[in-house]
Amino acid sequence: MQWLRSLVFTALLFAVTAVFGVIVLVGAVLPLTLAQRYAIPRAWGRLLTWLAGVVCGLRYTIEGRENLPARPFISLWKHSSAWETMAQMFVVPPASWLLKREVTWIPVVGWAVRTYKPIAINRSAGHSAVNQVVSQGRDRLAAGMGVIVYPEGTRVMPGQTRKYGVSGALLACETGAPVVPIAHNSGYFWRRRSLLKKPGTIRVVIGPAIDPTGLTPREVNERAQQWIEAKVAEIVAQPGGKPN
Repeated sequence: MQWLRSLVFTALLFAVTAVFGVIVLVGAVLPLTLAQRYAIPRAWGRLLTWLAGVVCGLRYTIEGRENLPARPFISLWKHSSAWETMAQMFVVPPASWLLKREVTWIPVVGWAVRTYKPIAINRSAGHSAVNQVVSQGRDRLAAGMGVIVYPEGTRVMPGQTRKYGVSGALLACETGAPVVPIAHNSGYFWRRRSLLKKPGTIRVVIGPAIDPTGLTPREVNERAQQWIEAKVAEIVAQPGGKPN
């Protein structure tokens, strides 16, 4: 039965995303500010995470909202499923998404993403990609937007981690913007490249902001990674932290 529920949700995910993609493209030609148009992806994220709860029994809680700075900041997220790409829309204030440029090539959806000024990089470009993140990230922060980064670069399996990329931490050190680490256990319920969405409760925990003043990018990364990975392990160790 859970497989059937997951299949129904997946079909709804694609349908809802296509509809919202069209809405975004229409909204892009209206006299609305970027901040006003951000209500559309926020609604998309809220609707799909709600549907995941209704259809698959996959619900969520958010803790630590008091740790979100009042000024634009860089959030570093654990990346282990597609779920957090929806949740990021409403967990943090309007932000520019750091993503691989191929996403913007997807018909309708990618075109819609492009209207929100993401930082779309060529991941094989090496140091020039890092410079692009710093340059464009500086502009986004100055414009009052945050920046969302998945420092591991791709989704990782539950219980695993990869070396954190330096771009988000370097942007923080170059601009003085605080770094907010965000941990969650979504990968245990919605695994990478898996159709099955297991019932349970995803816990999202927002950590204390890291002030980059006087720190190197490596030190910022180390503090963020240590907090995120320790918090994920703590969440998973608690009752309900992962499927039975």
